[in-house]
Order: sequence, then structure tokens, then C-alpha cells
Amino acid sequence: MPTAKGSAPKLPEPLLRIVEARHHDPFEVLGRHVSENRATVRAFLPQAERAILVEAQAALHRIEGTDLFVWEGDASQAPERYRIAWEDAAGVTHQDYDPYCFPAQLADFDLHLFGEGRHWHAYRFLGSHVREVEGVSGVQFAVWAPNADRVSVVGDFNGWDGRTHPMRVRGGTGVWELFVPGLATGGYYKYEIRDHASHIHIKIDPYAQSFQERPQTAGLICPETAFRWTDADWMTARAEANWQHRAFSVYEVHLGSWRRDPDGNFVNYRILAKELADYVTELGFTHIELLPITEHPLDASWGYQCTGYFAPTARHGTPDDFRFFVDYLHSRGIGVLLDWVPAHFPKDAYALARFDGSALYEHADPRLGEHKDWGTLIFNFGRNEVKNFLLSSALYWLDEFHLDGLRVDAVASMLYLDYSRNAGEWIPNKYGGNENLEAVDFIRQLNSVTHEQHPGSLMIAEESTAWPAVSRPTYLGGLGFSMKWNMGWMHDTLSYMQKDPIYRHFHHDLLTFGLLYAFTENFVLPFSHDEVVHGKKSMLDKMPGDGWQKFASLRLLYTFMFSYPGKKLLFQGCEFAQGAEWNFAGELDWELLERPQHQGVKQLVADLNRLHRELPALHEIDFDASGFEWIDCHDSSQSVLSYLRKDRAGADLVVAVFNFTPVPRTDYRIGVPEPGFYREAINSDAELYGGSNMGNQGGVQSEPVSWMGRPHSLLIALPPLGGLVMVHEPDHIAEDDLPETTADTPQTDRADDGAD
Repeated sequence: MPTAKGSAPKLPEPLLRIVEARHHDPFEVLGRHVSENRATVRAFLPQAERAILVEAQAALHRIEGTDLFVWEGDASQAPERYRIAWEDAAGVTHQDYDPYCFPAQLADFDLHLFGEGRHWHAYRFLGSHVREVEGVSGVQFAVWAPNADRVSVVGDFNGWDGRTHPMRVRGGTGVWELFVPGLATGGYYKYEIRDHASHIHIKIDPYAQSFQERPQTAGLICPETAFRWTDADWMTARAEANWQHRAFSVYEVHLGSWRRDPDGNFVNYRILAKELADYVTELGFTHIELLPITEHPLDASWGYQCTGYFAPTARHGTPDDFRFFVDYLHSRGIGVLLDWVPAHFPKDAYALARFDGSALYEHADPRLGEHKDWGTLIFNFGRNEVKNFLLSSALYWLDEFHLDGLRVDAVASMLYLDYSRNAGEWIPNKYGGNENLEAVDFIRQLNSVTHEQHPGSLMIAEESTAWPAVSRPTYLGGLGFSMKWNMGWMHDTLSYMQKDPIYRHFHHDLLTFGLLYAFTENFVLPFSHDEVVHGKKSMLDKMPGDGWQKFASLRLLYTFMFSYPGKKLLFQGCEFAQGAEWNFAGELDWELLERPQHQGVKQLVADLNRLHRELPALHEIDFDASGFEWIDCHDSSQSVLSYLRKDRAGADLVVAVFNFTPVPRTDYRIGVPEPGFYREAINSDAELYGGSNMGNQGGVQSEPVSWMGRPHSLLIALPPLGGLVMVHEPDHIAEDDLPETTADTPQTDRADDGAD
């Protein structure tokens, strides 16, 4: 047979379309075709010099001028599953089963559910998966590209040649599939897509579960995970716990800048797990929240311009490395949340944008489909398969990585059609309003499904508007989130704290206004990464005044936050008063912890976290007005606030008092509802934290003096720019009240210098 390719003869149209890589159904031509007792086997082998049908021990003949090889003979010589051996130009022989002798593998039921947008685990059949079909091992590929003329798998196994492995389309589903025998894990791949205009697009697999490390972008054929989880007790307890009444404080982390190795490189998930667990345990946070680790091309996007919605970024290791990360943190009693981004995706040509040559995942009309502020595209939430993609992604992280919840980014941009748009730049909904009705439906379905599939998991909204009932159940008309970031409280509080103390009495309402709406949602109080970048200054540098005032104000702010109703979130570096803005390109300024003032802030955060966990009054009733009561919110002239926190049983009572000026107040009286001793559990001005050590010698005994409409009162010393958290101890007897005959009786332990 000839080995040199001459000029191609005139071919029948189906064969010509295979040769020109434009056939939408390669199985019509390639593979084994039987008519009566005769069989024809065709294979397209552009890298072959010669080929043999192994079972028949007969040569396949090249159609002159093409890379098509054909064998014809008795059907008994060519079984349904047959092998082809071929020799390349270097004389190397390759042999395996022909991909085109296997039937379609995807179940009609899976395709039906996917088309309806109700396949919660679409990642189990879409993407690449190591499979065994009729005793033959290989990799099953499947991708949704309904407007493509032809889709091929390309990779290092076929020289990235889109002619060699064209896929079959499954009817009107738009899903293309191909089982490639003999492939093993570890290879890289993409899809080559020919659109209706005959343009060729090389695209990543949207469902790939691992990728090359940037700047390379190919998907990795992953083995089935061999990881063995050890967190069954954690998962059971999580499902049974009532999270609303439990302590919840979050340490927000960007893994790429929390810690680097000595050479400045990224650190593996397994190493980070142990270092983070030790650090977070020391600080007392209950959870960590990761900035997006979904695969992304650009470090400077911090992960918010995601391309791999089913893949932990390769910057820190493999998917099993990340499984270890979560499992290890669970073993140390720490929950793991992930920042997840369904609101938008980047325009990178190799990713989701115009995936099959059409606006597939996004809207075609830029008034619906583009975020100009961010240079990104908006998902088409009205398309079933797009909703299914996102729902499956959310469940994937909960299913496969045992995450304890997702923080959903940029919810406001999803809810409003006119978000960050001028008149004429947006299209009203069918009722003429600005609500994105399709996004609302998607969000409700997202929250309903995740809570149903994973009881005890948390869905947290970053939502900055007055949209009602964000954290109320869907059956009550809400969006169904577990919690919502309290952006209003955060902005008002930081605005107040950045003002010179001499002017703060004019802005007292910035601190009190938040209580008018504090219980309309299940709120998280966030001091997040967004507040320490882009010229906003670090938390420390936001504070006015000299160095002493800056540190004192920051300690005061954290004490205010941890005693205020709502769950807590603090971004990395804020816990030790990093002086510079956050820099994603390097690690935190850990050397600052060698300085006492920075170490003092860290110690205060640790003590506040411990108190937050230990005292039910500081966490049991965060979402209901019954857990909070003003003592005095009107002392604007002295910039002082005071309030009570209470638990469900009525057994715990906590008094919180704050002096937002640098003026010490030595005899400040506040009313309290119960007699007894009020132990000074936290004093942000304690010497231990770097303060001036003005306090109340461990606590104050109440006096039967009516004040502020209450039968008892405390006369306390309020430190400058200081906050006090005082715990009611009704059975405690103050030292001054002890009879002389019992002076040698051991006393109840009290905090030194106002610190517990």
C-alpha cells in the first residue's frame, strides 16, 4: 500500500467532511459498519504510515491522498470491539481499541435532567472521567456545546490534532461525548470547537477538575480520588447543630498571600493546612473563609475571575491535597468556607466566553451580559444548562471537598438588571422593573438545593443593598441564604472610626443607626479584604491620630465588633494590625509580631474570640432583638455607648461600654438590671494589649442606685479610646464586701490588668 500521500481523489461528502474535520457525526463514517455479512472499518489516522486491524491480522488501506484507512471483509473477522495497530513515521507502533467501535456512554436520563436544569451532579458525567467500558479502560469525555458544528478532544495524547478524536453529539441535547480507550490519568487536554462560521476555537473543559498551573491552561485528566476522609464525626455534628445559636467567627484568608515559602513561591495545601490550623486555633476563630481557590488565570484577580468552576487551583497542589486541607482543619475543629463566584466570569478566549462560537454561558446582548466595571461577562441564569453548571459547581465543592459552606460573591450585581448601569444601558424585566427575575429564581434554587443536600451547610451572601429577606427561607418569600454580610454596619462603623475623635459626637448616629435594622437579616459583621486595598488603607492606618491613638482605636473597634450582635469576620493581617495595605503578591508582614503593640492586638483578638465562644450571651441570640438591649445610646456629647447582651436561658448577662474619645472617664455611671459583681472580662486598654492599663481592678460591684431607669448601677472607670466587656456574676462577692474573718479565703480568679 502507498505510504506517501498523493493528491486526494474526489471523495463522497461524508468522507470529505471527516478529512476536512467538519463532520458533526464522525460515527456515521468511522468505526465498524456491517451490511449483511460484510463489514467495513474506517479509521482516520493522520500520524500513521500504515495500520492493521489486529483481530483480522489484516492491513487497513489508505485512501489515496488522505489519512483515511479502510478495511473491508467478512464481518466475523471484525468483532464489535476491535483494536487497530499503526506505525508512525519514526517506526513506533501504537495499538489500542478504536474509539469509534464503542457505543454512546451517557445515559439518556442524565441528559434529560441536565436539559431541564435539574442534574445536581452534572460534573459526574460531563468533563473527563477515567472509565472501564466492557472491560476496556480509558477516559470518557463529554462537553456541552449545542451550537458547534464539530467538537474534538485534543491533548498531548494526540498531538493536539483536532482531526483525530472528533466527538459525537447526543441528539438535540447539545452534549458531545467520546470514550477514548487506553488513555490514562495525568494527560492534558482541551476541546477544539468548529462553529457555524467555520471558525476554530480551542477551549478548556468547563467541567475539568484540575488544570495546569498558570500561565498554562489545559485541563488535567484526573484519577478517581483515593483520598480517605476522617471527618465523619464533624460532618454528622454539623448536620445536627443549630448554627444560628452557635459561636461563629471567621478568619478570611487568601492562601497565596497568607504564607509563601522562603523563595517566595506558593505553598502546598497540605503544609498550609497545618500552619493555618495552628494559627487559627491560637486565635480562636471557628471557621476560615478562603478567597476563591477555584482555578483562575490572573493572580491579581484574587480568584474572583474564575475559569475552573470545578477545580482547586493548581498553585497549591492537587484536588486530593485540597481534600487533605479541609479534612485536617476539620480534625482541628475548624470549619472551612469558600468564596464562590456565580455572578460573572472573565472574557479569556480559551475559557467560557463564546464557548461554542455563540453567547452560550453569557447573554448575547451586552446590556444583559457584560459587567463593564469588571471587564467580565454575566451568566445567563435563564438557560437551564447554565443554571445546572452553577448548581453542580456549588454542590461539587460541598460534595467532593466537604466544605462547610459558600460565601456567594457580588449577589447585588445578580439581583439588579441596572446594577452599575446608566439609563439606556440595561433592559427591564417583563414587568418593567429592574429585578433580574431569572437570577432570583436561580439563587432561591441554589439555596434550597444546597441546604437540602447538605444539612448544616451555610450559604452566605455578599449583598450590599436593601433587597428584603435575603437570609429568610424561600418558602417565606426570601432568597434562602443562611446569612448576609452587614455592609451597612461595616461602612458606617469605619466611617465613624476614621473621624477625628473631637468630631465624633456629631456622627453618633453612625454607631446607633445599625440597630434599627440589625435583626431584619441574619448578619455577619465583615472587615474583609475589600476594606484594606485600593487606597482604602489598612485597618490600623484608617484610624486617626498618632501611633498610640491608632492602636487604641483599632483595639476599641474590634472589641465593639465582637460584642455587637451578629457573626464575625476578619481578614488576614487585620488580627495583628498590619500597617500596610494587603498585597496579594507577597505574604503578610509577619515580622510585625515581634513588636509588642502588634502582638497586643493579636492577643486581644484571641481573647475576644475565646469570650465570644465561651459566653452564650455573645453568640446565642445574634439574630433576634431579645439578645440585645441598649443601656444608653444617647451620650453623643461624650461619644460613649453602652448596651447589654443576653443569652436564651436568661442566665448570662454581659455589659459592653465604649469610650470613643481619648478622654478617660473615671466615674462613669451606667444602669444595670441586676445586682451583683460585674467582672471585667475584656478591657481593650489593658497593658497586656498595649494599652495604658486604666481599668476597674478586675470588676465592679453594683450599687443600689437607680440610674437610667434601672434599679441598679455601676460606677466605672472608662479608659481612653477603650472598650469594656463586663460579665455579670450574681454570686460573686467582691473583696471589699467580705467579712474580716474570711479575709484569708481564696478569692475567685480575676483578670490581671483588666484582661481575662
